[in-house]
This record gives sequence, structure tokens and C-alpha cells, in this order.
Amino acid sequence: MLAALGLDAVAESVYRAMLARPQDGVAGLVEQVGCSEEDVRGALDRLSELALVRPSGEEKGRLRAVSASLGMEILIARQQAELAVQQQRVEASRAAAAQLIAEYTELRPATSPGVEQLVGLDAVRDRIGVLSRSLRDEVMTFAPDGAQTAANMEASRPLNREVIERGVTMRTVYLDSVRNHQPTVDHANWLAGLGGQVRTVAALPTRMIIADRTTALIPISSADTTAGAVVLTGQGTLTALCALFDVVWASAKPLGEQAVKDAHGLTGQESTTIRLLAQGLTDEAIAKRLGVSQRTARRIAADLMERLGARSRFEAGVRAVQRGWLPSMC
Repeated sequence: MLAALGLDAVAESVYRAMLARPQDGVAGLVEQVGCSEEDVRGALDRLSELALVRPSGEEKGRLRAVSASLGMEILIARQQAELAVQQQRVEASRAAAAQLIAEYTELRPATSPGVEQLVGLDAVRDRIGVLSRSLRDEVMTFAPDGAQTAANMEASRPLNREVIERGVTMRTVYLDSVRNHQPTVDHANWLAGLGGQVRTVAALPTRMIIADRTTALIPISSADTTAGAVVLTGQGTLTALCALFDVVWASAKPLGEQAVKDAHGLTGQESTTIRLLAQGLTDEAIAKRLGVSQRTARRIAADLMERLGARSRFEAGVRAVQRGWLPSMC
């Protein structure tokens, strides 16, 4: 019970026994607490170190326990002193870390104001860890990779739990394609169960993390997210990125809701696919944007072309404009 104040179980039992029966000597204490004489004598030594027992002024050679109220004051004051020392150590460590960071930064090439480049996956993960520990209010994420790997989801759970339990609002936008991948759906539902908010859209412009609307991380290359990232802190850039997230979030559907079709009977994936077809993107590029396999992208495109009665992708684009599926370029 008093372990948090630095008193182990045996010492606490001996202290309680001495308060209850102050006339007992070592033999009586051994009988009361049910421990060996060696353990009881060790507990008495510990209690003496903590000033919870003192030599009796009335009986020479006998120890007396100080009152419970005084004993608690002694333990609490001791713990406060230890915490003060620990705080000094933390501050010293923080100062040393700041000095190290400053020295390391001087060795790095200069970057544009509000822009920092991180090279390699390890550097990106380290920065994400730093941002996560400093989060105060909100983290907003675009996750455009489609189905998540089991390893990534498992690795992210402790950090996600810790962030949400600190009261940080977590909003994540996945691709609609994750609705067909049950492990990712289960992970998203787990996040929602903790208090996280999850929505999906047909396509996302890039992977992105925005921390407290003051710092954003975006991959250097959308084709290879392990190559590195840029850290953006400029006010104008952040305002634009936050506005982008808010617009996408407003149009996204909560994962628990059934995906709906638009006025033309198109799902979000189909509407996006016809737009990408009209732009001349390949099946591979469309698959990547949708977070699906090339086979699935090819099937969606073929179904749309059949519905439009088109024999080529160019013709599909023309017919989509005629039907109002796409805006006219005129």
C-alpha cells in the first residue's frame, strides 16, 4: 500500500505492527508479521533509515515507531525531495539534448525557411516519434496506401493509444478500398473505439501528417515513401494544407457508413476512375491512386467503358462529358 512512498511490504507490515503493539520486541514482531527474524531486523534497519522508528527515550535499547501522521509526513517529504532531484536531472538531460541538436543542426546543409528535408525512413520515423510526444491538440492524417500491413498496424497501436489517451484529437482519412480489407477495417474500428475518427475517400493527393496545425510531414516522393520527407512549418503553407485536409475530410464518409452513389449512380471509386481515365492515366497509376490492385483498377475501368458504350478510353472521356459525369472542357 505504501510502496509508492518507498516502503516495501515487509517494512510496512513491521511498521504497522509496531504502531498496533508498541510493547512488542523483535520476537513479538516476528510472530505478528509472520516473517523470519532476519527479515524483521532488515525491515527495522530500513525503517530507521527512513526515520519511521526511533530509539525509545523511556526504555533503553528499544525502538519505537513514530506516529502514523508524522510517518506519512516524513515519507511524503522524502518523496518530494527525490522528485526535485529527479526533475533537476531531467532538466539537465533536456539541456544536453538541446545542445546536441543545436550542434548537429549546424552540421547540416541550410534549408529554406519553414522547410526541412529528412532523408531515409529512420529519420522520418524519428521525427514522427518526436511530433507524437509533443502533440497537444490534434493530428490529421492522409493514409493513401490502401490496405495496411499487419506489421504497420501492430507497430502503430501503442503510439496511437498513448496519443488518444492524452486527449489529442486524431482524424485519419483512408482510401475507400480499405473497406474491402477486413484487417484494416478492424484496425480503423479499434482506433474509433479509443476515440479516433476515421473516414474514407476514393483517392488522396498524398500521404500527409499535420500536427497541431503547425507542422506537416509529406513524402519527398509519392512513388517511394521510404526515401524521406519534408517537414513544413511555414504559416502560409500550413494554412493551405490544413484547408486541403478540411475539404477532403468534409467530403469523406465515416468508415461505419455505407458508401453512397452520386446523382449519376457512380461510387466514389468509379467517379475518380473516370476522371483519371480522361486524364490519360494508366491502369497502374489508377490502381495506385485508388489503393487497389491493377486487376481491380482494370475491372472498374472496363465496367465504366461498358456502361458508357465506349470502345476506347478517349471515347469514354468524351461520353462521360456528354452524360455529365465529367465537366466540359470548353
